[in-house]
Amino acid sequence: MTEMRGIRGLSRREFLQLGGAGLAGAALLGVAGCGGGETIGGGQQGGGGENVFTFGRGADSVGLDPINVTDGESLIVCRQVFDGLLDFKPETTDLVPALATEVPEPEEGGRVYTFRLREGVRFHDGEPFNAEAVVFNFERWKNTGSPYHKGGGSQSSNFAYYAGMFGGFDDDSVIESVEAVDERTVRFTLREVQAPFLRNIAMSPFGIASPKAIREDVERFWKNPVGTGPFKFVSWDQGSTVRLEKNPDWWGTDLPEEEGGGGPFVDRVVFRSIPDNTARVAALSGGQLSGADGLTPDDVPTIEEDPNLKVITRPPMNIGYLAMNVQKEPFNDRRVRLAVAHAINMPEIVEAFFGDTGQVASNPYPPTIPYFREETEPYEYDPERARRLLREAGLGDGFEAELWYMPIPRPYMPDGKGIAQAMQRDLKEVGIDVRLVTREWGTYLEETGRGAHDMCLLGWTGDNGDPDNFLNVLLSSKTATKTDAQNVAYYKNPELDRILERAASTIDEDERRRLYVRAQEIVHEDAPWAPIAYAEPPLGFQNSVRGYHPSPTGGESFNSVKISG
Repeated sequence: MTEMRGIRGLSRREFLQLGGAGLAGAALLGVAGCGGGETIGGGQQGGGGENVFTFGRGADSVGLDPINVTDGESLIVCRQVFDGLLDFKPETTDLVPALATEVPEPEEGGRVYTFRLREGVRFHDGEPFNAEAVVFNFERWKNTGSPYHKGGGSQSSNFAYYAGMFGGFDDDSVIESVEAVDERTVRFTLREVQAPFLRNIAMSPFGIASPKAIREDVERFWKNPVGTGPFKFVSWDQGSTVRLEKNPDWWGTDLPEEEGGGGPFVDRVVFRSIPDNTARVAALSGGQLSGADGLTPDDVPTIEEDPNLKVITRPPMNIGYLAMNVQKEPFNDRRVRLAVAHAINMPEIVEAFFGDTGQVASNPYPPTIPYFREETEPYEYDPERARRLLREAGLGDGFEAELWYMPIPRPYMPDGKGIAQAMQRDLKEVGIDVRLVTREWGTYLEETGRGAHDMCLLGWTGDNGDPDNFLNVLLSSKTATKTDAQNVAYYKNPELDRILERAASTIDEDERRRLYVRAQEIVHEDAPWAPIAYAEPPLGFQNSVRGYHPSPTGGESFNSVKISG
């Protein structure tokens, strides 16, 4: 039974949401015009009886050159346009071949891998895919002296994923060489063993681009991407709409769907950016979208009660967190960081903003990733302990700081503003006065990536199912760079760095377990983050949509999507 309640009857969950996006749609906004001046439509059928899959999301892409982006909104579009050598089996992080014909076995103790390539594959510009194309891409990514080691636009990540996954550029790269043995064979030689090497290769940022397109206009490739994927790029109205069309010559059409093949079955894919949660759900309910992500827990019952709609959840493989910039006072003091962690009522926040889709986080990666330390408990909500820690740090009178929050919903954080406001209230109770700050999404990533914040909300969806992809990317010293940092806590711990390097360079499972358990202990003790939640992100769809296989990485391909009726 639904009843009308006044303010006095609000639940704590509703009260916490008052300042956030929970009330953004108290009155439904008209969805016409959310797409950059054009009415959102064509969710099921386009002109001439075409099948059009229209996907609503909370923000636009930052760029469409996969190696020069780090955000999920960019990579999910890139995933449709580009293929890598390897991929993940639908709905899992199990490896399957893609542009390679098989998953290679390690040679020479894990320092050499030989990839056999598919025949007859062409890029969208008609150029043939071959071993030289693979070599060209990896040399572009690795070598800072390459004339093509650039591009990505003003908000480029500057090849951050390559540096993060493979240890750096030039001679710092774990990849020593990439050699075209013949037209259909590529050999990788590593400087040292890298346990997650094949999983790294399968990640979306390492989609193979057309060398011809890069050579012709590397500076604008990020707006005109050319790959071998199931869909071809058509146009991008920045801030609004990305349009793709099916690639009728896609190499994967005849592969089994359970191996990532089949299709593409829809004629066109349209990505629509609708930042307001309520407007996005309204567009889905009104049949103007085929599907949508960025849903809040409160949206789920609305969709489930609609006979024309359904909810699908992505397998949980993410974390949302509050990062404290340890290079800035007073967050260079561990006691202050612990005080912040203990001052925030995280269980209440998770209940309010995640509901049944979230679990209070303890470690810096979720329990679906190997070697998760079960013994770690979330920081206990204890305001008195927080005050005591502040007194011990000489801050008994409190202090002021900025807390940056994301302007858009993300799979690991459905309502950044609301969560920030709840934290602001909790921190004020112990004497920490927080000013809330936000930016446009691309600018937010850029500025937190150069350490402009005191504290910031961010999160991570795992790329490959390995703990290296969380700890090494988000908390190692080498990713705490002056610009394009992925370690936005700017946390540098030599002991942790040594542990992560050893864990990544051994294939001994027992040794990896021991090392990653110790790494989680160190992070929990030092508290560069206050972990928030592990989420199981919900997505909404029309009942007519079939064959959508949500990936735990958040970067699923749409090749298998069908629209019936």
